[in-house]
Amino acid sequence: MTSSLWLPNLQATQALGVTLGETLSPGTVILLTGDLGSGKTTLIQSLGQGLGITDVIVSPTFTLIQEYPEGRVPLYHFDLYRLTPPEVAELHPELYWQGTEIPLGIVAIEWPEQLSQWPSDYLQLRLSHRDNGRQLDWHHQGKGNIPPPLLSL
Repeated sequence: MTSSLWLPNLQATQALGVTLGETLSPGTVILLTGDLGSGKTTLIQSLGQGLGITDVIVSPTFTLIQEYPEGRVPLYHFDLYRLTPPEVAELHPELYWQGTEIPLGIVAIEWPEQLSQWPSDYLQLRLSHRDNGRQLDWHHQGKGNIPPPLLSL
C-alpha cells in the first residue's frame, strides 16, 4: 500500500512523528529516504518524543547507530549516509529487526539505500521539500500492521 501526506510545516512533521511514536509496535522497521535536510532526523526526534525518550536524539552520522532503550519500546536509529553497502553489512543491521540477539524495538534507518538487503516487513517514508512544506510518501511492505496514523490518511 502506498499513499501520500502533505506536511505544511515543521509542527505537522513533528506531530506525525509523535503519533507514530505513541502507536508503533516493537519490530517496526522504518526506512527513511529523502534529500539532505528533508526532515528525516526531525521525524525521528519527534518519534522518540512519542516513545517517551528524554535523551536528545541527534543524527548518528558518525556513530552510525544510536540506541535509546528507555522509551515505551527501544528505538534504534541508524544513519547510513557515509557508508557503502559492504560496510553496512558489517554492522549486521538485521540483528535489530530479527529480535533474536537484540530486544525488538523500533528500527529507524536513514539512507536505507545503503542496505544490501531490506527487511521483509517495513514502512518506507520518503520526505521531499516542496515550496511551502514537505511531501511524505509512504509505502508499507510485508505482513505487519499498517500504523494507525497512516491507515487513516
